[in-house]
Amino acid sequence: MSHPHPELAPPPPLAKGALRVVALGGLGEIGRNMTVFEYAGRLLIVDCGVLFPEEEQPGVDLILPDFDYIRDRLDDIEAIVLTHGHEDHIGAVPFLLRERADIPLVGSRLTLAFISAKLGEHRIKPEVVQVEEGERRSFGDFDLEFFAVNHSIPDALAVGIRTPAGSLLHTGDFKMDQLPLDGRITDLGGFARFGAEGVDMLLSDSTNAEVPGFVTSERDIAGVIDNVFAKADKRIILACFASHIHRVQQVLDAAQAHGRKVAFVGRSMVRNMNIARDLGYLKIPGGLLVDVKELDGLPESEVLMVCTGSQGEPMAALSRMANRDHQIRIEKGDTVVLASSLIPGNENSVNRVINGLTRWGAKVVHKGNALVHVSGHSSAGELLYVLNMVKPRNFMPVHGEWRHLRAHARLAELSGVPENRVVIAEDGVVVDLYKGKARIAGVVQAGYVYVDGNSVGDVTESALKDRRILGDEGFISVVIAVDSTSGKFIGEPQIHTRGAGIDIDAYDEVIPKIQSALERAASDGITDPGQLRQLVRRSVGRWVSDTYRRRPMIVPVVVEV
Repeated sequence: MSHPHPELAPPPPLAKGALRVVALGGLGEIGRNMTVFEYAGRLLIVDCGVLFPEEEQPGVDLILPDFDYIRDRLDDIEAIVLTHGHEDHIGAVPFLLRERADIPLVGSRLTLAFISAKLGEHRIKPEVVQVEEGERRSFGDFDLEFFAVNHSIPDALAVGIRTPAGSLLHTGDFKMDQLPLDGRITDLGGFARFGAEGVDMLLSDSTNAEVPGFVTSERDIAGVIDNVFAKADKRIILACFASHIHRVQQVLDAAQAHGRKVAFVGRSMVRNMNIARDLGYLKIPGGLLVDVKELDGLPESEVLMVCTGSQGEPMAALSRMANRDHQIRIEKGDTVVLASSLIPGNENSVNRVINGLTRWGAKVVHKGNALVHVSGHSSAGELLYVLNMVKPRNFMPVHGEWRHLRAHARLAELSGVPENRVVIAEDGVVVDLYKGKARIAGVVQAGYVYVDGNSVGDVTESALKDRRILGDEGFISVVIAVDSTSGKFIGEPQIHTRGAGIDIDAYDEVIPKIQSALERAASDGITDPGQLRQLVRRSVGRWVSDTYRRRPMIVPVVVEV
């Protein structure tokens, strides 16, 4: 899906001394985060993530940013800065590195470990530059400074970007938990110092801009998790994001306290937790972890499984358990905990999983009935703190749907940023910073690029529409044989159908209509197979619509003999 802007033209060449900002994803949506900064013909990219498909995108595995804007300029890219290791910020990196493998990847230790493992599966060995909070690195004219931020994954960073055209601060995803489990708080002092230098543009996480107050501390869920463990007398299965190391740490601590052994289930969960343990971000007491194959030999009251699938992803472990399509079968008395947020658009999928688990007798604990998740994104009170500390000359809300972006823009205006210096853009909209003023300069293509199996970009909106029609209405195939010389049809049309919900005998009504249309076409001298297919499609479509109020896919086949 592209975001057309008929009122905007392609941008003019970048003025000398100006800085250009183009988001290729992450604006007007939760996911696919990718922002391109341009100065003096050189490019810096911040994040390169994926968006996960919704129900109206059947068969799609992932959605990528559209790289067309930079495809002819890959050699101009100085580096890709990765703010943290979530899929919506790093998931598309392998697809971009397929086009130029030596683009430097800049990030923290854990972020680079996660992306390197992912790239290893794609047989790509990246060029990495590890950085830490408080560090400064230059890539061409882009002088970068990194700031610690607290998020739902360790080692997240904000990045300050100094250029001859001005200074920008990109917060990445962040919150201001004052008692984080790892003791690593968001560097408000660094933000204030950077702001005191003069920030020409602030780009800040908008996900929770509608939520008043301050985010709950991660520590606050420890008691709830402990209570769940205390009440469970059979197996516990806990699902969360495979990158939420802090959440998993709390779960492991509770398992240790209640005498349960832990098995990680799901490829991404096993991979990420092994990386986190090896790098020291996850502390696993000796003897606590067991292989999933060893669970059958343990009493049910001593079993904890930590798995993926908290968003209802069809192929994830928890969804397959709910569908009885996994080696682990849900039994009556099991406790299942969904310890994660609900990403917009996944509500139906998650509810299906909850219902499936409940059907088999599990007690399901989720955000709706217990405090088993706290957000990784700042609420409005925290966002105002950052705005007041940084005091940006221009403001551009990022990372959020339209309602989040507008709510954050309102906060910026309340904090004193002039309305004409608050830029609300969406994917593909070009924003130029020139002589201290940000303005919209045009638009570039920034549509969805679908990954379907090994296919990248081959699935179109038209193909998805066909899939939706097939899934909702089924199809009707009509085969007619036509004399290639006279154009007259031979024999009776053959009708085949799947999923249309119409009894096969009912099609006897439409066969005379098809024959009549073909006879008229023959008398008018119409013999072109394409035109004949259209006639058949119209005849059958009109009949189905008038009789059944349905719109199945109609596939006419003309065989010339």
